[in-house]
Amino acid sequence: MKKKLISTLLTVVTVVSMTACGVSAPEAPAQAPAAPATPAADASADTANATQPAADAITLVMAEVNPLDTIVGMTDQRFKEEVEKRSNNSIIIDLQPNQVLGAENDVLDTMMGKGGTIQLARISAFSLTSYGGESSKLLSLPYTFVSREHYWNFAKSDLAQEFLVEPQASGVRGLFYGEEGFRHFFTAKEIKDIDSLKGMKLRVSNDPVMNGLVEGLGASPTVVSFTELYGALQTGVVDGAEQPIANYKSNAFDEVAPYMILDGHTLGAFEVIITNEAWDGLTPEQQQILTDAGKAAAEYNQEISQQKEDEVLAELKSSGAHIIDVEDITPWQDAVKKVVEENIKGKEELYQQILDMQ
Repeated sequence: MKKKLISTLLTVVTVVSMTACGVSAPEAPAQAPAAPATPAADASADTANATQPAADAITLVMAEVNPLDTIVGMTDQRFKEEVEKRSNNSIIIDLQPNQVLGAENDVLDTMMGKGGTIQLARISAFSLTSYGGESSKLLSLPYTFVSREHYWNFAKSDLAQEFLVEPQASGVRGLFYGEEGFRHFFTAKEIKDIDSLKGMKLRVSNDPVMNGLVEGLGASPTVVSFTELYGALQTGVVDGAEQPIANYKSNAFDEVAPYMILDGHTLGAFEVIITNEAWDGLTPEQQQILTDAGKAAAEYNQEISQQKEDEVLAELKSSGAHIIDVEDITPWQDAVKKVVEENIKGKEELYQQILDMQ
């Protein structure tokens, strides 16, 4: 036994010494020829090959301001997977989350400036209002959509397709719609109802609709960039803000603003857009791949949105966040009638078409 142990130790020492001196240990004896691959092995090989970009692959950079664990981040990932799978990796989506490419307005400025550094982005529909998507403003008006079903009736309609192509003159076009849940107000101070918001400083992104909404509620709209919002809530620069439930949790806003009132003033409609330059550089077959991948991603978004939101809401409640239900939404609707009326001027019939899709 001792001899066997000594022999083993000498072998180990020899190999270590050879390695230290830059000499490779002897290779193992050649293996016998492998048996023909089984179907399962072939499938594994195909999966491994599928992760490798084609030699002449096109890479499209895609911007996302939120983390990947949000509803929008998960939708982005599904779109990326669908494009790469359907194109056999001849089209690669370089997904850049967490606002590393800038806020939504920064991203839009870059895309429309034809800089060529960002080809795709997931953008809130209302952000397109100042970039040629004037009709998209109707989607962000308070209490337009009464339910998710109402929204998806619109998103799958011919009217939605018209909205998607509207910003083309500005340099981008929409591929598909999705949603990230209804948006709600959250605050650092305790709130109980609509009257609690009066006099509060609520963060806005300097959007006319949101400014009017906040003013209608008797609060003071305060412009703060999204990247500075956590600190602004922490230091009292603002008393509150609004976001979908999943984004509220993923950005840890519940740590500094633990009160959320479920008023559901706006459904977080979004588009995935592509620059005209990138779109025109694709073949008809490649364009169809992006279109089909977008439809699949939209279906996935519709499947997960409510479920993900319910999971996050349960986590918030269990972690000590104060979630306040709204029993009667009528006072909220009455408070914002003015901003709705002002922003549908000239588009009354179009807005009514959306309302009629309930």
